[in-house]
Amino acid sequence: MTAAWASLSILMKILWGVTLTASLIFIIQTVMTFIGADSGGMDTDFSGDFGGDVPDGGLDSPSDLGHTGMNLYTFRNLVNFLLGFGWTAIILRSKIASTALLVIVAVVVGAGLVVAVMYLFKWLNSMQQTGTINLYKSAVDCQGSVYIPIPGHREGEGKVQVTINDSVREYNALTDGDALKTGAQIRIVEVINANTVLVEPLETIII
Repeated sequence: MTAAWASLSILMKILWGVTLTASLIFIIQTVMTFIGADSGGMDTDFSGDFGGDVPDGGLDSPSDLGHTGMNLYTFRNLVNFLLGFGWTAIILRSKIASTALLVIVAVVVGAGLVVAVMYLFKWLNSMQQTGTINLYKSAVDCQGSVYIPIPGHREGEGKVQVTINDSVREYNALTDGDALKTGAQIRIVEVINANTVLVEPLETIII
């Protein structure tokens, strides 16, 4: 191993060093993204946009994929470029005699990887937004039941479970009337904020 490393040219040693470093950072970024720990520190915005941001799906939409991946000048995209460029150059070094041609091919692959990852993030973000609920547009008049008792006259919050767009959601809830016990049937009359709704009891109709 030592002999093989010593036999490499300075250029190849640098290339290996950059590629292995980029690979390690890429693995760390991927793990952090999937465990939800990537808060954007490794996706620093250098400047400029490529295609802009995807519009927010509403005040009730999740932000796990807050960055759409369409910002061109980011540390993440630099890592992706170096990853594609480096491994392409290393793998094809013995097959392409011309250094200039090798560099061109490696640059194309690196740039292609950057674009592919940006559009992958955009697609994932659009899929996420498609499945979200805009509470302000969809919740009023939806019905459900009290999950945690709600104090009367807005003196405190309880919780309700309501069905919105065929999905059961849980929200903090207030009421203007008397206290509502667990299991009471309710209707949403107003959205106070993205996490809290105002409800009223469903009247029992006696025939």
